[in-house]
Formats: sequence, structure tokens, C-alpha cells
Amino acid sequence: MIKTDILIIGAGPCGLFTVFEAGLLKLNCHLVDVLPAPGGQLTEIYPKKPIYDIPGYPSVLAGELVDNLMEQIAPFKPGFTLGEKADSLKKTGDKEFTLTTDKGTVIKAPVIAIAGGLGVFTPRKPPLEGLEKFEDNGVDYMVKDPEKYRDKNILIAGGGDSALDWTIELASVAKKISLVHRRSSFRGALDSVDKVMELAKAGKIDLLTEAQAVQLNGSENLESVTIKHKEKGAIDIPVDFFIPLFGLTPKLGPIAEWGLNIERSAVEVNTEDYSTNVPGIYAIGDINTYKGKLKLILCGFHEGTMMVQSAFKYIYPDQKLSFKYTTVTGVEGFTNE
Repeated sequence: MIKTDILIIGAGPCGLFTVFEAGLLKLNCHLVDVLPAPGGQLTEIYPKKPIYDIPGYPSVLAGELVDNLMEQIAPFKPGFTLGEKADSLKKTGDKEFTLTTDKGTVIKAPVIAIAGGLGVFTPRKPPLEGLEKFEDNGVDYMVKDPEKYRDKNILIAGGGDSALDWTIELASVAKKISLVHRRSSFRGALDSVDKVMELAKAGKIDLLTEAQAVQLNGSENLESVTIKHKEKGAIDIPVDFFIPLFGLTPKLGPIAEWGLNIERSAVEVNTEDYSTNVPGIYAIGDINTYKGKLKLILCGFHEGTMMVQSAFKYIYPDQKLSFKYTTVTGVEGFTNE
């Protein structure tokens, strides 16, 4: 069992920055995210997409922003439970919530900060017959540990940043890697496209464009995937793993069952401190809604900053909160008197 001051559901940029602001107030944080790595959409969907509206950065790559946020919060030693979905939430005591994940991890905290972006992300699955049969038996929708694919035959499907980036990453790990995309052009970053083309030219990967997977073959485990190519027709590709990377679909998920006021799949909050109708539960970032809401990362940073001030007062109503500037005291100099 894990105990913390603030349990943050969602390890996207808003959740990560909240760790920093909470740390300045000497509040410990633990983050839960269904994705295998911190960063949310920035890591999983468009790590090499430039972002232009982060203060102080004329332009910053999404993945670079996540790296910087992780470096910024490192002094506060947050805990992470990744690759697990926040499932049931119960009030188990005075100022105590108990969260249980879908993998059975139990976390207790007096404050819950929902920073789940647009909700729980579920993979967009290709319309292939028998797909579910091979899930966890050769079909993966996310790459959690590259070592799993060492010396294996891999087929990746997709044309976005995730498909390109993982093709590049796994090219040095897999025995053989093939990338199939239904179009001749890609949606990902040009630098990634160039790298994939170079790998294909060097014979380090097989690149099949204007093609798509049409059939999965095997008894208990996946053995091959049939590809329909525009010019070559049907091709059977022997594989150990098929990884379709067609993006993620957001859903509110179990959060909808936690007794919160919901409007159009978003959590209603009080803009004074981004609290919900349930004392001790807050919602920040894209998952909340209020009059004038803007779904921007920088707005989520503001919401997280205001939220932790309120959370401190909720946890320690009898303690005086002394607000100080980092420019004067530095990160290590913050105290609550």
C-alpha cells in the first residue's frame, strides 16, 4: 500500500507540474497513469511535435518539455504507478481516499487531483477479425519495454509519430522489423520520416506503404499477418508481435462513477481553487470544465498551482501557509510556518 499527500491521476504535463508546485509546499505526490511512461499525449502521441505557447520557450518539442518537467520535479521525489488504470475510489476515513488500480495497487491520500487530460486513453484498434484472440499473445497496442522485442520479428502498423518513433527505436533491438502504412506519405515529424527512409534504404527495416493488415494468423499465439499491398497483392509476413499504432481514444472511464458533477464528459470545478463537488477532490487540465475554459497546457499549469494552495489548507487547516517566491529562496528554501 502506498501513502501520499496528493494522489495525482494522470502523469501528463499538468500532473507533472503540479508535483513541482506541491513540492514547494512540502507536499508529497504520487502519480497514476494508464500509459507506460510519464508525459501523457506529449509522450505517447506527438513527442516530436513543436509547442509554441509555453512561456519562455519560443518553441519546444513535446518530448523535450516532458523531459524538462521530469528534471524540474526530480528534487521532490514523486512516486509513479504507470501502466495501470485508476479504477475504484472510496472515502475510507476523515480526509482519506483509497484508490485501487486495475492491477490491484492500493494508494491512500487525503487529496485527489484528477489531471487525466481528456480521460483514459484506449488504443484505436484496427478492424481485424479475431484481434482480441491475439491480444497479449502477439498483439500489443503500446510499447512498454523495448527489451520484450529483442531478437523478435516485429510488424508495426501506422503512419504517425508513435509508429515512426518506435520503428526507429526497435530497429536496433528486433531481429526483423517491418512498418506498414496504408498511404505513401506519413503524418509524423519530417526528421522521423527521414530516419525511417534511411533505415529502409539501408535494409535495416522493411517498409511497406500503400498497404494494410487484413488478417491475423495463428493458433494460440500470433504467427503471421497477411498484408494487402497495392501492387504486390496479399503478402504473409511471419511475426512474433504485431503492434498497430493508430493513436488513442480518450474516455472518461471510471472517473464518471466517482460521484462528481460531470458536464459533457468533463468534471465541473470551482475556479477559485479547481475543487469539485466532493471535498478533497480537485480536477485540473483538459479534464475539467468551467465558464471560459481553455484547453491549453499553460492554463493547466495555472490550475495546478492554485489547486495545491487549496490542498495544503485542506490537509493542514491549522497551519499557516507562507507563500514565498522561488526567485528569492530557491527550491530548497521553501518552508511552511
